[in-house]
Amino acid sequence: MTTYTTTVDSPVGPLLLTSDGTALTRLLFDADPDPGWSTEPCELLDRATTQLGEYFRGERTGFDLPLEPAGTPFQRVVWEALRGIPYAETINYGQLATRVGNPRASRAVGLANGRNPISIVVPCHRVIGANGSLTGYGGGLDRKRTLLDLERRTTGATDPQLSLL
Repeated sequence: MTTYTTTVDSPVGPLLLTSDGTALTRLLFDADPDPGWSTEPCELLDRATTQLGEYFRGERTGFDLPLEPAGTPFQRVVWEALRGIPYAETINYGQLATRVGNPRASRAVGLANGRNPISIVVPCHRVIGANGSLTGYGGGLDRKRTLLDLERRTTGATDPQLSLL
């Protein structure tokens, strides 16, 4: 199977996108493509690039892309729950654990959240600590803050859960 790749410049740095030709499989920060991946044109990566541009310009609040992240069944459940967090809103790890049906699994949910291979589109940046603090983001807390700020500016929303923005 061919893996297509492209790199997109963004306000949070270069983003590496991959696709199997039918779904987006990765969106990673600061990553280099595998030399065996194809840089040939891919319609799905073109759509993803367009939608990311719209997101960063404040013109898009959700993504309409087929996704196929590689992970365990539990991780995939968590990642699907992340997609249900509304734009410009946050929840904490305990709330996310409750959403996936296991209120005591906040640590496991946190680990799955940290292994999300499709950042931004699967909005793991919208998960915060129970006390409202920004915690644990694979792309770094500065990027998490930037993404949350972008979403709040776009909607004019405020989030009473956040204490550090």
